[in-house]
Amino acid sequence: MSIENLKNSLPEYAKDQKLNIGTLTRSNELNEQQLWGTLLASAAATRNDTVISEIAEEAKEHLSDEAFEAAFGAATVMAMNNVAYRAKGWLGDDYAQTKFGLRMNIISKPGIEEKTDFELWQLAVSSINGCHHCVIAHEKVVREGGLTKEQVWEAVKVAAVVQAVAQTVQIEASR
Repeated sequence: MSIENLKNSLPEYAKDQKLNIGTLTRSNELNEQQLWGTLLASAAATRNDTVISEIAEEAKEHLSDEAFEAAFGAATVMAMNNVAYRAKGWLGDDYAQTKFGLRMNIISKPGIEEKTDFELWQLAVSSINGCHHCVIAHEKVVREGGLTKEQVWEAVKVAAVVQAVAQTVQIEASR
């Protein structure tokens, strides 16, 4: 199992992350698609080849082909949007009404029926990318879509741990 490969690669100083990822992959807060889509989108957001390939390998067992692709779509569209929305915020009121001017059709047509799941994945990616504008916007949408604050927080925890695992893998590759 690929999560197992990641856990086994973590050194003693990252024991907490080994335990955290093990616990989170058995989450009862999120359904299977929500959990594995969040894991996969978060892995893509880390930009760590090892983490992406290990999580993707196992995610294929839990996600439909459409959901698998949608998770990557969530990561890529938020890679763009997180940069642009943060910049608009930094630039101030003069840019508030500026037309965005970038294509993002995947948000309205993510390829899966459960649009709330796609929004949850975007929230997780935005957490990793540090865009408070997008985190707040996607949290509102998923809560309106019926997800609980516990489910939202579970997705944030998944994103945080996947990021920590990716950082550990990178540290170990650099030693």
